[in-house]
Amino acid sequence: MGFKCGIVGLPNVGKSTLFNALTKTASAQAANYPFCTIEPNVGEVAMPEPRLTRLAAIAKSKEIIPTRMNFVDIAGLVRGASKGEGLGNQFLATIRECDAIAYVLRCFENDDITHVEGSVDPIRDLETVETELMLADLESLEKRVSNLEKKAKGGDKESKLALDLVLRAKKLLEDGKPARHTQRSPEEQKAFEMLQLLTALPVLYVCNVSEHDAAGGNEYSKRVEERAKIERAACVIICAQIESEIAALSDEEQVEFLATVGLQEPGLTKLIHAGYDLLGLQTYFTVGPKEARAWTIQKGWTAPQAAGVIHGDFEKGFIRAETIAYDDFVTFNGEQGAKEAGKMRLEGKEYVVREGDVMHFRFNA
Repeated sequence: MGFKCGIVGLPNVGKSTLFNALTKTASAQAANYPFCTIEPNVGEVAMPEPRLTRLAAIAKSKEIIPTRMNFVDIAGLVRGASKGEGLGNQFLATIRECDAIAYVLRCFENDDITHVEGSVDPIRDLETVETELMLADLESLEKRVSNLEKKAKGGDKESKLALDLVLRAKKLLEDGKPARHTQRSPEEQKAFEMLQLLTALPVLYVCNVSEHDAAGGNEYSKRVEERAKIERAACVIICAQIESEIAALSDEEQVEFLATVGLQEPGLTKLIHAGYDLLGLQTYFTVGPKEARAWTIQKGWTAPQAAGVIHGDFEKGFIRAETIAYDDFVTFNGEQGAKEAGKMRLEGKEYVVREGDVMHFRFNA
């Protein structure tokens, strides 16, 4: 389990430049962090995780396996994309399969790069993209109503529930608001997710700024940050040009280069961490001589649920989890040292996994 992030935006906002830079960065990572292109517009990258390297060194693990993230580069959307204008409409179905959507917004001036709308205005661009996604959602919902009404009248309870959700979301979209604002109970959440609405996905705004604004942003990015607070969306400031320049550098060269432009970490790291926070994800580890591996789970998951990410049988036959906090594993130089210091805990089915736990599961086959 990692997560899949769709990258959308208008043409000439730096979207593809960012995607190419991120995937080049991934391909330049060490052998333990391989990059692969699944499709021409899909890149799989490793979650930057220094803790995993430290754990592997202590346990003398032969292999390091990080958790993964997929970036999906959607062709530039334009006005009318929902009705077939431009190339972006061909990829709307791909976005539905994502866990979140990153809106790349142009927050830089450059007379050499024309803007499809004739001027730089990230809020207008954001609204243009969102409108196209809302129109596509509205069309999708309108096609469902008649069939659901027939089934609901026939007494089908699931159809009645779905119809109620569809009408609620449809009304919201008609009022110009994204589907993620649809009010629903926890019991309705699964049915709502099955609607696969584009604007129901969590949103991450990516402000693409010029090099001299990379550290602190600018007036354009501040407007986006304000909008993000209102929308409860995530927001990161990235310079796609800088990402392109550091893509082929070694880790040491990257640190040195980033320092010269006032940055502490690459845009890839900022983007992934923002995505994890947005989706409420966290990491736990399994460590041994064969491999050190990171696993992504939802915050609040219990030990059996976390075990199920490795294999369904681990969850079904769960007995207990031998658990060591990351800091204790490092402080006492591994599993044996942590055991001797009394830092290994035996956790049962009700245990809620904490960020950075090092776990070993016992289960009945």
